[in-house]
Amino acid sequence: MRDRTLLITGASSGLGRAAARRALACGHTVVGTVRTSAAAEEFEALAPGRSYARILDAARFDDARGVVADAERTVGPIDVLIAAAGYGHEGTVEESTLQEWRRQFDVNVFGAVAVIQAVLPGMRARRAGHVITVTSVGGLIAGPTLGVYNGSKFALEGITRALAAEVAGLGIRVTAVEPGAFRTDWSGRSMRRATRSIDDYDDLVGPISAARAGFTGRQPGDPDKAADALLRLIELDDPPTHLLLGSDAHRAVTGALAAFGAEVEKWRELTLSTDFAGS
Repeated sequence: MRDRTLLITGASSGLGRAAARRALACGHTVVGTVRTSAAAEEFEALAPGRSYARILDAARFDDARGVVADAERTVGPIDVLIAAAGYGHEGTVEESTLQEWRRQFDVNVFGAVAVIQAVLPGMRARRAGHVITVTSVGGLIAGPTLGVYNGSKFALEGITRALAAEVAGLGIRVTAVEPGAFRTDWSGRSMRRATRSIDDYDDLVGPISAARAGFTGRQPGDPDKAADALLRLIELDDPPTHLLLGSDAHRAVTGALAAFGAEVEKWRELTLSTDFAGS
């Protein structure tokens, strides 16, 4: 395994934090984006000379190019981007405000795209690099009370797929990583929740919200093992465009694909009825 320089967004918490620490333990150099000077100081103390912090609020996506340019000038060319910054939002589609929708997309979608756009020029020039977006099983399967979050992750999934096709001939690899439930702060302090305002949703939202809160600390996924999987991923000569993480993610997605295929076939006649006659 050769040493690489990784840029990891959201490096002070969740899977971003686990990936950064594991990468440093393996001898890689890591530029980690964090949101505060205190977090920056803590990160740079992890492996002096190989752990470099850069302050970046994912919602301030106009700052991404400057952060990446500075990192490449002072640390070195970015071999791997792991776009892990993001957060969850709990709330029905109707009760979540447009401001909450915008904030979720600013961070989870536009923040990721901004960093991707910032690293691509260098990767294109070198004809090498690996872009990894940390989406979610929630970017493949939607569920009640997570519509805002699902929307942002579905968007990032589509963007990642398109990017993979666009840069395939330029020596750049692209992977969307879709974690299931891992023991991070995602459903705890990192989760933002819409203000409840419509009684009609009480019987739906109440039990789901309580179950989600009670699940914190009991999720099946181990963040360190997810980080190990990411490090294995960047060593592959032919990495996948998609990588599910966790038995729960695998079970949910395979079940959803089977159900989707069955529905497609059920309505096949109506689907095919829309073509021009004789076409």
